[in-house]
Amino acid sequence: MRVELIYFEGCPSYEQLLPRLRGLVAAADPGAEVELRRVETNAEAEAERFLGSPTVRVDGRDIDPEADRRRDFGIKCRLYETDDGLAPQPPDLLIVAALRAADG
Repeated sequence: MRVELIYFEGCPSYEQLLPRLRGLVAAADPGAEVELRRVETNAEAEAERFLGSPTVRVDGRDIDPEADRRRDFGIKCRLYETDDGLAPQPPDLLIVAALRAADG
């Protein structure tokens, strides 16, 4: 299983997410690691289909099932819908669902 955390330099949300993401990944697949990937330019963001920082992909797929429909790529902070409203990090349920889908 390949898990990527894609970010831009200076984003505090990816740094806060990283330990939690590593824990969720270790619980799902003890042999898997989180690969950090930095996006530095808007051209890279377009090419990577980068929806903002932090973006989490499992086996190349964004953890947000709605991400394929979006086209707002760029160097920016990303917001996720949660039960409590918008948040700067994805909820655990979204991450766990993507990990389970990749594992099984």
